[in-house]
Amino acid sequence: EQFISNPKSSLWKLSIPMMLGMSVQAIYMLIDTAFIGRWIGWQALAGLGVVFPALFIIMGITFGLGSGSTTVIAQSIGEKNKEKADSFAEHTILLGIVLSIIFIIIGLFLGENILSSQGAKAESFNYASDYFFTMLIGTPFMILGIFFRSILSGEGDTMLPMKVLGFGTILNIILDPPLIAFYGIKGAASATVISQFIVFIIFVYIMVFKNRSYLTLNFRNFKFNKQHLLQIFKIGIPSALSMLIMSVGLFTYNIILSKTANPESAIAAYATVHRIEHLFFIPIISISTSLITLVGMFYGAKKYNLINIVLLHCIKYTLIISTSFGVFFYFYSYKILPIFINDKDVIDIGISYFNIFSFAIPFVTLSMICSRTIQGLGKSYPMFIITCLRVIIISCSLGWYFIVIKDKPIEFAWLSILISCISASIISSIWLLFEFRKLKKL
Repeated sequence: EQFISNPKSSLWKLSIPMMLGMSVQAIYMLIDTAFIGRWIGWQALAGLGVVFPALFIIMGITFGLGSGSTTVIAQSIGEKNKEKADSFAEHTILLGIVLSIIFIIIGLFLGENILSSQGAKAESFNYASDYFFTMLIGTPFMILGIFFRSILSGEGDTMLPMKVLGFGTILNIILDPPLIAFYGIKGAASATVISQFIVFIIFVYIMVFKNRSYLTLNFRNFKFNKQHLLQIFKIGIPSALSMLIMSVGLFTYNIILSKTANPESAIAAYATVHRIEHLFFIPIISISTSLITLVGMFYGAKKYNLINIVLLHCIKYTLIISTSFGVFFYFYSYKILPIFINDKDVIDIGISYFNIFSFAIPFVTLSMICSRTIQGLGKSYPMFIITCLRVIIISCSLGWYFIVIKDKPIEFAWLSILISCISASIISSIWLLFEFRKLKKL
């Protein structure tokens, strides 16, 4: 009722808490990058660059399946079936344990090949290897921490997991300087693993021993139900696949950059700019995710006019935000990058990226808003198709053509990203107009 009576303010009520939660994580990533880049060196950032796609695959699959878990738990609670909700929560934890074992085995056997195939050499490969295999130890704590948050979100408690994860991030920031000072890049990874372990222990204490949540995790009476697991997969896999495509895109782009004139400098710059541009994505992801909820509610209530109102409001303010970020990155990247890197070549490559990507930012925003609106109308596959077109078919293909086949300068890699973002925004806008035409016929 409140959302229907005031859709515009509802968008901000949903978005702002999410922005604050994501900001804590973004600040940690930036501080971590600055410590590693300034204290250890740009080669360590190149190492991080080749580790990140592998970690992103793990996180993407976990977040995707976690969203499936949140949905089925929320639906079960809505049906007033606590026993079923408890079973979904227990299956989620079991899934987390199995996934952890699978990822650790793959990491141990294929880890070095994954890192070297992206162009990591000599010193940067050693940094990547130290960071990757230390992080691998913390895989169960990271996965189960995300799944505990998904379970609590399913029962409607978003504040408690945000506080716990916020505490873990602050702890990570505190641990970073002393551990990096003594153990280098292994120390940076160790700080993350320790904080993930403590977050995991807090979640176990809250949900298992203190029993503070509505749901009950009681594995003594656990009964395996294949259908419950399949329901989590059915909802979670489309979301996980979109994240997986982005991970494959990062992996491929590292290979493309490894064919440029200064491969390791290019990978280091790409890893750094990705973490900096995450600042821009926080408000856009938060607003577009909230838009899914509102569009879904208005669509379910057959209030189609409210979809138009909230969509136009959303487009207006996200384009203002994204254009502001674009201008900021374009004119101030030469001041931002030296905070994280002390190598002129890497800084220059980073500046060349922002000089081109700054123009892509409004198009990224429009594409994200359109695809999320379509998702709110109950169709998840368009987002997956648009992501696949943007990342793999256009960006990676063009990047490979320009850099590997035509041996063009690195600016052509960034130009490929710009072209892919413009194309995706056009496709998603046309797709949304097509969906709206179908709405008018209802």
